[in-house]
Formats: sequence, C-alpha cells, structure tokens
Amino acid sequence: MIRIGSVEIPGWLAMSPMAGISDTPTRTMARRYGSAFSYTEFVSTDSLAVGSKKALSLLRFREEERPITFQIFGNKLEIIVDAAKRIRELNPDIIDLNMGCPARNVSMRGSGVGLLRKPIYAGKIIEEMRKALDIPVTAKIRLGWDDSSRNYMEVSRILEESGVMAISVHGRTREMGYSGKADWDAIADIKSERKVPIFGNGDISSYEEAVRRKEESKVDGVLIGRNSIGNPWIFSNIKKEDLSFEEIVSTTLNHLQLMRETFGDKYGLILLRKHLVRYIQSRKEVESMRLELLKCEDPEKLISMLHEAQNNLILAS
Repeated sequence: MIRIGSVEIPGWLAMSPMAGISDTPTRTMARRYGSAFSYTEFVSTDSLAVGSKKALSLLRFREEERPITFQIFGNKLEIIVDAAKRIRELNPDIIDLNMGCPARNVSMRGSGVGLLRKPIYAGKIIEEMRKALDIPVTAKIRLGWDDSSRNYMEVSRILEESGVMAISVHGRTREMGYSGKADWDAIADIKSERKVPIFGNGDISSYEEAVRRKEESKVDGVLIGRNSIGNPWIFSNIKKEDLSFEEIVSTTLNHLQLMRETFGDKYGLILLRKHLVRYIQSRKEVESMRLELLKCEDPEKLISMLHEAQNNLILAS
C-alpha cells in the first residue's frame, strides 16, 4: 500500500498518463485488470481557466477509476493555481503537474518538460498549489531537457522541499523523446535521496520487468505507458500471448462498449482503433480480416466480424 498524503493507493503498478490514449474507458479497463490508480490525460490550464468544455470533458471519470489523479500542464503560476482550484470541485483524489511532456508545442512554450529549465519556478508552482488545495499535489518529470542538463536530482529536491507529495519519473530527457533506453539508474538515484513516494516509468514491457525494476531501483511504484495499449492484462501478470482468442474478443468488446457509452457509436469506434490494432496484433484468427476490422465504421458490424472469427475457430477445431 502506497500513501500519497491522505490517499491510499491499493497497489504499486499503474497505467501512465498518455495524451490521446488514457481516456476514461481505457482507464476503466486498466483498473479492472489491476492498475492501482488512474491518471487522466493531461489538460491545459489555459483551457481550463476559460472554462473550455473540451478540456473539462477530459476530466470526466467513473467512480471505479478511483483513486483518480487529474493531470494538468501550463507555464503560468497564477493560471495553474486557478485551474487547479476550479477542477478541485470535480472531486479528484490527487492533482498532478505535468513536467514531463516532451512534445515541441508544449515544452517549447515552457510547459511540460519545459518547466525543468526553471526548477525554482516549478517549485513555487507546487508550493502555491499546495496552499490552494486540500488534496495531494504530485508531479511527473523527466531527467532533464537534454544530456547536458540532466538536473533531475535538483528538480526532485526542490519539488519535495516545495511540498510535492509524490513524484513520477520518466527515465529519459526531453531531447530523447521516446528513443534510446530509459535510465533506471537515474530513477534509482532519485529514490535514494527523496522521502516522498517515487514512481518509475519507461520501457516496461511486462509485469515481470516491472517487478524487476521495482526491486532494483527500490521505487515505490511503477507506471506502464505504451506497452499497456491493447494489453490491460499487463497489470495482472497475465501474458497476452497465453490468452485464448475468446478472451481477447471479450475484452475488446468490453472496451468498445465503454467507448460507445462515453463517446457515442461513431467517435467511440474511431477512438477504439488505436487499441484494437494492439488487441488483435499477431492473432491468426483475424489475419484475413485485419484491415477490414481496423477500417470498420459500424460498431455492430465490428462485433459481428469478431464473433464470426470466433465461430470460424470453433468450426475449425
């Protein structure tokens, strides 16, 4: 059990926040299969400050997702604090400041990983968020802007001194993006010096690897990002390759149903595609209809096609 302020996290392994991926249906699926808590996609504080309905829609969640962390990003202290106070009314368990997004349109404006270039200012933001909120404030960081400015030890120290209650660390710099290898030695260094819970993130491809990284680095928890797409079983120590096609179909259709309930038939199916391609990856049962499945625009037809593939498997056995 990990404690972040007054919030108890019922486990140590969870899904990392991912823009365009970790929506409420996907978070719900992850929680059902063992993810210990949930992060929303990151939301712009500039958009929240003006009451953007689109921004607010990213913060909707189901009760079963709790503990739920709202993740926000921005570069202006007053706007960040104001936005945090506004979304506090939506009753999240935790609010997290994103200091790790490497996207150019975010970081070059001083948001996301751009805040690592101003660690004292970032600390002040955390300090003011703590003063304004009655729930825990956390942060997600990277190791630095580039290899010449790997200031993760300084940043983590300043954040802790400013009152942050947990830190998640992606083991790459902004310059690396998602290339190269995550530096878990650096993550371990942060853990060795900080008292608040530390979550490590980067290149976790299996439950076993998550266990190994946790044991080696001594972190409190581990986050899995891209390798959980179309594979919620990763949080339950279930190997996807060991699952029957029937189990793959059942989980896919449950995910589709959540997407339809949240986003409607058409858009829900569009959003499912990035997960569907991973769900059916390497499955010979749908090899002949793979492209048709991924281009399908009618959810009922998709359901019918998957059931057809199931029936063909039964007839062939």
